[in-house]
Amino acid sequence: MIFEVIVDISNSEVDRVFDYIGDESVKVGSRVSVPFGKRNIEGFVINKKEQSNVDETKLKKISKVLDDFVTINDEMLSLMRFMVSELHIRLIDALRLFLPSQMRGGRIESLKIKVAYINKDLPKEEMLSSLSKSAKNQKALIEFLTENEKGNFTQLSQKYGAASIRALEQKGFLTVKEEKQNRIPYKNLIGNKTELIHTQDQKNAIETILNSEKDTFLLFGVTGSGKTEIYMSVIDSILTKNQTAIMLVPEISLTPNMLKLFRTRYGEQVAILHSGLSAGERYDEWLRLKTGEAKIALGARSAVFAPLENVGVIIIDEEHDSSYQSESNPRYNTYDIAAFRKNFNRAKLVLGSATPSVETFFKAQNNEIFLIQLKNRINNRPLPEVEIVDMAKELRGGNKSFLSQRLFDELKDTIKKGNQAILFLNRRGYSSFVMCAKCGYTAKCFDCDVSLSYHADENLLKCHYCGKRYRMFDLCPECKSPFIRKGKIGTERVVSELKSLFPDVGILRMDFDTTKNKEAHSKIIQEFSQKKAQILVGTQMVAKGHDFKDVTLVGILDADQSLHFEDYRAGERTFQLLTQVSGRSGRDKKQGKVVLQTFTPNNWVLQLAAKQDYLGFYKKEINIREVTGFPPFATVIRILFSGENEQNCISTLNKQFALIQELRNERDEILFVTKMKSPVKRIEKKYRFQILIKTKGNVSHEVIQKIFEISDVKQFKDVSVFVEKNPQNMN
Repeated sequence: MIFEVIVDISNSEVDRVFDYIGDESVKVGSRVSVPFGKRNIEGFVINKKEQSNVDETKLKKISKVLDDFVTINDEMLSLMRFMVSELHIRLIDALRLFLPSQMRGGRIESLKIKVAYINKDLPKEEMLSSLSKSAKNQKALIEFLTENEKGNFTQLSQKYGAASIRALEQKGFLTVKEEKQNRIPYKNLIGNKTELIHTQDQKNAIETILNSEKDTFLLFGVTGSGKTEIYMSVIDSILTKNQTAIMLVPEISLTPNMLKLFRTRYGEQVAILHSGLSAGERYDEWLRLKTGEAKIALGARSAVFAPLENVGVIIIDEEHDSSYQSESNPRYNTYDIAAFRKNFNRAKLVLGSATPSVETFFKAQNNEIFLIQLKNRINNRPLPEVEIVDMAKELRGGNKSFLSQRLFDELKDTIKKGNQAILFLNRRGYSSFVMCAKCGYTAKCFDCDVSLSYHADENLLKCHYCGKRYRMFDLCPECKSPFIRKGKIGTERVVSELKSLFPDVGILRMDFDTTKNKEAHSKIIQEFSQKKAQILVGTQMVAKGHDFKDVTLVGILDADQSLHFEDYRAGERTFQLLTQVSGRSGRDKKQGKVVLQTFTPNNWVLQLAAKQDYLGFYKKEINIREVTGFPPFATVIRILFSGENEQNCISTLNKQFALIQELRNERDEILFVTKMKSPVKRIEKKYRFQILIKTKGNVSHEVIQKIFEISDVKQFKDVSVFVEKNPQNMN
């Protein structure tokens, strides 16, 4: 039999099918070892056939099947072909998404431990009476194993002695076996079950999702309206039909909270998948889903590729979040993958958000997606009261602090009453840049075209793009002046100054720097939930999904930060972020308050965010998009060029730009083409240029394929070219 194999090499020149000879032990979807050139290499069997176009005497044999199960099922092979066709990615890059990276190359295996079992066929009294009086450890071990049936060999050895175990094993009183042990992430995350009574809105939503002939739904509900309970009730029903479920959240920081809810309800039926797990944990969780031991995959973006079969529902919570778009190779949109899997399995797809993306809500308004609306919070709790504070006025009044007088007073009152507060600032570090006040020198990364941020706790300058670290200086490197000015404050400095204002108050910080360790997210959330701190300062990690019943105050320190980016989505992102973080306040019985600090208090986006008026925002934003010709009324395509040799990038850019111009002359659906440097001109020593294309409505498959073909026309191997459709980040 002839088998078509994709070898595990990420190189366009070998990203094609190679024929090999194999026997009946080889199945389509198997991971195999094959001779390739002068070495053996891993590959994936994607098809079998009777004959090859190559002379069969020249074909080599598959050396070995690497797993005792079919690694990639038919659905994933179909998904691979879809991604290659629609997203123009390499076959192997798609296949690699379907399994834990450490599994390739045999870098991770199941964890095996020794376990001692008592011999159940022998009465305990008989075993004990046969032992001498001095064999106290052996007798104690028999007592333990009789009560517990089995025990970890290493732990038993430490307590009773390895000699005692061997002696009892020789007598036939116990047996020692090697068993697989799962590496369980977040072991202690489980809560107490509570009785929940659904509101009428929740009942209607659950009924609609489960019984409607429609297959895609937008669950549009204000913050605190009970969307998570709807998700779980739908999953309850799916599990009774012996189907499986995928539950996606946008941030790793949200997974511990959601995992706690899901573990409490579903126990070992839920497995978690995200990049923050150790290699062993990720492999074991993936394998539990693959073997059917777990029925629910919970995780961030990559969990959409969970190896589940017979999927009944896929849920994308906070569907508007930009993290659902992969911005590194291979580039894909999670929604596209979820929609494919929904169609393949005839499943339901549920998108949930209090602030849906403009494109998604537009589809709902045009009946492409079924809209389910939740207008009220649980128990009709009121939305928090939002007060806008003009920071320009504060500055004119002599207040140079990051806290307005209003927010300071509210913070004092909150602490006095024993309640909690969240302060949101989407900027980490101590200050956003370091500048010489005399000559204007600004510290920049040597490898990236960006300013370095100062981190006081390590006294270092860091690049937030490549992660490179530099020593902080006392004198300007250019003019030797000691007058060093620090830029806009970040979360680290906020915490530092709050500690001097409120020395007796517990303060926690949640940002990228404080959550590098896997358990850090859940530890911070747990400590804040247990009221070990009254103030939580954080970036957008604190804005979504968290439910702290004693939080009665949210302070938004720099509401303008994302408002003035050179991106057509700037207003939308600002509205979403501010609405989401405001929704963390007053989620239980206590009334919530939000203080929103801004230098542009009359801006319409901020005014509508303060009212949590999504429909008002959508109506204005959709009109702007229609007039200016941006999605959903057009498609924006970016071709990004990146390489260490600037001239090679420019040459490739110019050659492809000429071909795009020719295509534009042929196709009237292309409205606009331009070329430029990227807003961030250099990252990790690589120069960045881009071509921007705007087309009418949804770009046709034919035109996007032509653009993909043009992007393959390269003169230089050191220049990377990526095509992005409606990119989330234009920088």
